[in-house]
Amino acid sequence: MRVLDARRFGLACATVAVAAGLVVAGCGKQVPGTATTDAAEVAAYKTAAAASSSAAASSKAAAAQAKAITDNCTQFPITTGAGVTAFNDFVTAHDGNAPDYAAKREAAAGTLDNAATKVETGVTAAAGALPPELAEKFTAYVVAARELSAETRKMTYTSQVAKLNDASRKINKARTEVHDACSSR
Repeated sequence: MRVLDARRFGLACATVAVAAGLVVAGCGKQVPGTATTDAAEVAAYKTAAAASSSAAASSKAAAAQAKAITDNCTQFPITTGAGVTAFNDFVTAHDGNAPDYAAKREAAAGTLDNAATKVETGVTAAAGALPPELAEKFTAYVVAARELSAETRKMTYTSQVAKLNDASRKINKARTEVHDACSSR
């Protein structure tokens, strides 16, 4: 059996390394010419980047809209329910000539104003994320609640109730329209 000579082996390895280095060094030469872009590829890249950006913006807008709808529609029945209860308490006190009539009148008006403010604040906080038709329904409720509040404050035992009843019908209609619009989403 032959023994491997370390000197010959080292010389062989050095020769292979030098040859490999020359090959690699030969690949490192500069290519003459001017760098250019392929206009078709640039246009395709820009189109793909714009589509990706548009999709991201659309997705963000859809998420903001879903959150705005959920936030406003979830709170609406709770917020406005307090106004309904307070107004009904006032009507009962008015119809029964109750001694706490004035206090119930003010409580109803204040609760209606508070509900209008909360609904309005929710629409404002949505910053345009609510669909316009839903935002209009919320706004119609706000207007109707403030109108009913104003008519409620004008009431005395001897007042005519026609304007109060008209305002009550408007708020009921507006509240139902919001409820229906929220339920359909």
